[in-house]
This record gives sequence, structure tokens and C-alpha cells, in this order.
Amino acid sequence: MVLASNGNSSPNPFSYQEKGNKGLSSYSENNKPYPGKHITNEPMPTIQIRLNEIGDARRFYEILSNPNFTYFSANPKSVEDEENWLRASIKDMANGLQYSYSILCDGEVCGGVGVRINGTRKHIGEIGYFIEEKRWGQGIATEAVRLLEQKCFHELKLSRIEILMQPENAASEKVALKAGYVKEGLMKKVVEDKEHSGTMHDVCLYAKVL
Repeated sequence: MVLASNGNSSPNPFSYQEKGNKGLSSYSENNKPYPGKHITNEPMPTIQIRLNEIGDARRFYEILSNPNFTYFSANPKSVEDEENWLRASIKDMANGLQYSYSILCDGEVCGGVGVRINGTRKHIGEIGYFIEEKRWGQGIATEAVRLLEQKCFHELKLSRIEILMQPENAASEKVALKAGYVKEGLMKKVVEDKEHSGTMHDVCLYAKVL
């Protein structure tokens, strides 16, 4: 399961790829960024996504170590810990279980976005995302979701994409709405509390179908 986070939500949902490994296709053979549009007037950044690389570990560590990620449970203990996690996650991408991208703001890594494929219903994917705190509220996660969505529908041939978030996570809910996802309901006791083992939380289910 991948739970959405605009700086706020879920276990670390993404599988990662070392440069040169093949998963969901990148924009070019040398993993150049998949270009996005300029989302607002200057000085807003140009948003792109590209497949994760092991070299992204330091930036991810810096971003995910932020204690203000209230709804996001990933908390790597070191850069090396993040690197090891990224390498282990490559297997999931190779097996077609999930695909992950780095979000670039004017060419610099500012977050991540990925999709996990439903193990039983292969036409369904669940998108998750995280953005560094200084970029919150700029529409970056929304644009990244739109870019990944294109790949999900046209390259992976998915016909349904879901985004889950806790009801209190208003920022993530705003991302889903702005990206055109429709709220389908409330799922009871889905997410385990990151600080209190055994305590489960409800999540809102948003979806888009092709």
C-alpha cells in the first residue's frame, strides 16, 4: 500500500532504482527527466520527474528526517541506511511491483513520487508522494502526480489509480482534488500509527479511472 503525503503521510511507499536499471521507462535511455509544465507564474519552479538513483539517498535522507512529516512514517537513520533501502527496493521494481521517481524542481531533487501495483488486480495502482517542507503548498506534488499518472495509464496500462490519506491530512487531500481524483469513501482501520504499534487509523480513498 502506498499512502499519499504532501510532506505528510504513510510508510515510505516507493521502490528505488540505481541509474541504469530498467523498470518503468524513463524519459530517455540515460534517465533524463520527464518534463513537466511550468505550473504557475515565476518564480515557481519547473517540475520534472525521473527514475530514482542511489545518489538521491542524501537528499531523501535530508527531506525524510524532518520531524514535521506528521503523517509520513519513513525516518531513515542515516544516508547509508537510505542507500541500503534503495538498493533493496530495486527488486520490487524489477518484479513490476512498484515504480518510483524523484521529483525535480528546476533540476534539483525536492521529493519523490511512486506507484505501487495492486498484487491481485494488476490494473490498479496506488500513488504516493512526498515533498520537502520549503516546497509545501506550491502545487509541486499535484504536478508530479499528473506526470506519473501519464506513465501509469499509457505505459503501465493501468485503468485505475488510487490515492489514500488520513482524513486529517488536508494537504494531501488537496493534492488529490487538484489532480482530478474523486473521493470514493472512507476505509476503516487501514494505517498503523507510527508511534503506537497496534493503533490503526482510517484513510480516505480517492481514485481516477481511465
